[in-house]
Amino acid sequence: MVSEMQLALLENRIRNLIAPDSHAGADGTYRIRSLYFDDFEDTYYRENEMGTDPREKFRIRIYNGSAERISLELKRKQHSMTQKLSCRLTVDQCRELMAGRPLPFDPSHPPVLQKLNLLMRTRLLRPKVIVEYDRTPFVEKLGNTRITFDRNIRSSNAVQSFLEREIPGRPILPAGKQILEVKYDEFLPDHLYRNLQLSHLRQTAFSKYYLCRRFSPSGIRA
Repeated sequence: MVSEMQLALLENRIRNLIAPDSHAGADGTYRIRSLYFDDFEDTYYRENEMGTDPREKFRIRIYNGSAERISLELKRKQHSMTQKLSCRLTVDQCRELMAGRPLPFDPSHPPVLQKLNLLMRTRLLRPKVIVEYDRTPFVEKLGNTRITFDRNIRSSNAVQSFLEREIPGRPILPAGKQILEVKYDEFLPDHLYRNLQLSHLRQTAFSKYYLCRRFSPSGIRA
């Protein structure tokens, strides 16, 4: 977790060392919106709270409020390592899942979608919360490194409005607090590691989903 001033300093340091993500807009950012699922016992939320290892969660993701590209993702975390499996969804498929209705069985569906469908039937997985934020991404081929600055993290319970261009959101962090994420496969290049060092910065676990559920007006059952 960093301040806006710290992000500005880090961005100034690395801008000539790592390329902006080509998918970002003219201002170097794009808006990410994710619809997260959980079961009738809020298992994914509670596993996050307890630090269960391994753990996983499902989400549907779009960019810049557009339904042009809709992705279903299964995010798994084990021993501090993260794996993402994904597949594309059509608008009609997305709307069915948004409404909490599993899709008809189809053996041609990708494994990620088949697993979500199964859990929607057996564990009653349903859409729970929307997480939205503005991301400034940088990419480096060495180590498959991604450095992202995530600003204005906000939540919404308006799950049926997920595909609308604009939705209301509730900030979940104190004013001026943002998130720096550093992701890589096998190693973080030394020149980036050195330039990302600032005093008082410490690596910490952070779940946008967990905080958005925790501070959601609907709350979590005790």
